[in-house]
Amino acid sequence: MSESQETTPSQTLYEKIGGEAAVNAAVDIFYRKVLSDYRINRFFDNSDMEKQAAKQKAFFTMAFGGPNNYNGQDMRTVHARFVKMGLNASHFDAVMEHLGATLTELNVPPELIAQAAAIAESTRNDVLGK
Repeated sequence: MSESQETTPSQTLYEKIGGEAAVNAAVDIFYRKVLSDYRINRFFDNSDMEKQAAKQKAFFTMAFGGPNNYNGQDMRTVHARFVKMGLNASHFDAVMEHLGATLTELNVPPELIAQAAAIAESTRNDVLGK
């Protein structure tokens, strides 16, 4: 987000971070980080990363208040196979770390990163099957 971008209280997080272009850039950078992280990259060994990125872009867009084009399964169902592979809180923490680093790299203001992190954090129990 450039410093010249003005935000208003009525804007969604999606709009405040820069809309579709920002979400697309964030997901691309995010997955580069995730796939290079030995702690979590094994969970993506059998994934079609192009499809995965498209689903993630749609999910972030919807979760951050943009257009809802997400038609994926719920978080608990989609992550159940990873829980069986040993997915736990440390893995979720690593993903959160990469999300924050990605948004920081894109110069998203700290208060918006905190909002995005809170939204992502709200999925923790479902992702971990708790």
